[in-house]
Amino acid sequence: MEPERKERLISKIQQCLSKKFKAYKPESEYMPFHYRLLGRDRMALFSFIQSLNTTFGVSIYEPVAIELAADRFVEAKMQIKPNRYLSSEAQRVIDGIMSAITTAERDPNSINELEEIRSVCQLGEPCNVKLRNYDIYLKTANNVVFCMDIKTVKPNIGNFEDYKRMLLLWAAAEMYVDPTVEIHPLIGIPYNPYEPEPYNRWTMRGLFDLQHEILVANEMWDFLGGEGAYSDLLDCFEIAGINMRPELDAYFRRFQ
Repeated sequence: MEPERKERLISKIQQCLSKKFKAYKPESEYMPFHYRLLGRDRMALFSFIQSLNTTFGVSIYEPVAIELAADRFVEAKMQIKPNRYLSSEAQRVIDGIMSAITTAERDPNSINELEEIRSVCQLGEPCNVKLRNYDIYLKTANNVVFCMDIKTVKPNIGNFEDYKRMLLLWAAAEMYVDPTVEIHPLIGIPYNPYEPEPYNRWTMRGLFDLQHEILVANEMWDFLGGEGAYSDLLDCFEIAGINMRPELDAYFRRFQ
């Protein structure tokens, strides 16, 4: 990664953390045993980490992803609302795909599924649907569109069917407006909590085309920023943390 680009990323990480830090207010819950055992400063730090973990995707990962992708895509945006409509025939096809996959009548294949949806993407009646925002929206110079949902590293297995359906609905909504659009709906996992073991959480249900729908750790960040972006980004996070440590330490010393 070029030094200038690395400095931009470090600055972005520090800005995101500083914004979260300044808006943070420690919980006022009284925990006398915890305070005496661990100290108020450690409990305040623990509370801040919990708060940060809850919003890490929106407050850190998304803006950093956009900063990383800005040099590789002609459009890179976060929290974009999808189109509101898709065709009733596309809805029917998606229902059929989901039924067949969940009953193991067919294997997931994103390329085939998207072409099935494309073949009926403007047939039937328009359906007004409420879809969750794209966490990340990207477009290449060749008008190839990528829309990504950034998940926690251990997403709820019980919601996997909803995640898969969402990807298909996103594609159908884009195709309803432009049947020729090349659209790639994706799920991004920022890091692999099972390292050095492979990330295999998505294989448990057999719902996803792992090659075309799921990006984990270096796959996600290298896709956004180019080869080697993941390892460089980890360095940026480390440097940002070192730079901000005096400010963080001073803040939490107030609770000693």
